[in-house]
Amino acid sequence: MNSPFVTVSGVAYRWPIRPVVVVCIDGGDPAYIERGLRDGIIPNIARFMREGFSAIAEGVVPSFTCPNNISLITGAPPSVHGISGNYYLDIATGEAVVMTGPELLRGRTILAEFAAAGAKVVSITAKDKLRQQLGKDLDLTRGNISFSSEKADRCTLRENGIENVLERVGMPLPDMYSMELSLFVLEAGIRLLESDRPDLMFLSLTDYIQHKHVPGDPVADDFYRRIDEKFGRLAGLGAVVALTADHGMNDKSTPDGKPNVIYLQDILDREFGAGDTRVICPITDAFVKHHGALGGFVRVWCLGGKATPAAIIDRIAHLPGIAAALDRETVCQLYDLPADREGDVAVIGETDAGIGAAAAEHDLSSLGDARLRSHGGAAEARVPFILSHPLREEYRQRAADAPLKSYRIFDYAINGVEVGP
Repeated sequence: MNSPFVTVSGVAYRWPIRPVVVVCIDGGDPAYIERGLRDGIIPNIARFMREGFSAIAEGVVPSFTCPNNISLITGAPPSVHGISGNYYLDIATGEAVVMTGPELLRGRTILAEFAAAGAKVVSITAKDKLRQQLGKDLDLTRGNISFSSEKADRCTLRENGIENVLERVGMPLPDMYSMELSLFVLEAGIRLLESDRPDLMFLSLTDYIQHKHVPGDPVADDFYRRIDEKFGRLAGLGAVVALTADHGMNDKSTPDGKPNVIYLQDILDREFGAGDTRVICPITDAFVKHHGALGGFVRVWCLGGKATPAAIIDRIAHLPGIAAALDRETVCQLYDLPADREGDVAVIGETDAGIGAAAAEHDLSSLGDARLRSHGGAAEARVPFILSHPLREEYRQRAADAPLKSYRIFDYAINGVEVGP
């Protein structure tokens, strides 16, 4: 250890006295915890809330996986780190760019800075799309580890800092669309905490269960029972355990079960002409079986025709299902977003509505009989913020005096808790 503090994005983090494990419960809407507490199925989370600290925090808008995970590991909003969705439009090329490349992440992460200072750091994610950004600048030759459960069977010392993962974890490679994809992350974290005792761990799950199953559904209950058991094991190994989420989840279906969707590109094409605007759905990734690339936040770029931001806003702002249509300056100021990766207009859906591009671009057949449940808007930005240990007075007061941001989770877990050796 070269210094008693590590500074990232203006925050000085003290050296952890004991291991700190931050878990991002992907899609972990507070409603699941509320229901689990009522039904008595999450005793370890209940104990954390009773003996440690619990609140509802504000996540990043758009409430998607990438911007929120990166905010958690940088301790900063997207205006600082630059990741504001899964996709954005590169105006120079006219191409939609996947925002998961490490080169798009601006600045350093808490994980990389601690590792550079001599800490042992572990980052495990469910989907491999996040792995490279979460592990950016992490020196894997010094005992640090970064891998995904999606590709746990392909891990190498050079690429991931670990090998023989399936054998070490004692689980088979999980299916992409299963709760086991998340359970593998947690079990791997437990095994590494037992064997390597890293100083910092970041464990990021996947939201397949929350997209498909409402709070109180038997499958959702089983999932929360099983992750709760693993949280208890992490705490039992002496770690400070911090739980939050990247976003919540809401039903976006009509009463008869059909997806309640606004196909914005079709509306704009009819109004301004085909090719005059471009709608990008930043929820899009390689795995759309559970949401059909339909979320609560989309971006619109004007491509030089008659469409202007003001004209687009005037046309759509009062449509049923649309909560807000905001120009670039307004949305960046309101949600702390990077202007150079923002559209000319940002469109945010109501709680019960999803927004898409053109209807022909969205294949909803994989939803089957399930109702559309998704995220992306301000309605899904409320997330749990739970610590296994109580806060020091300074941090208790800080949490009471101002809105609590989810991206402060490492600050609270490292600097804010009262822990002994």
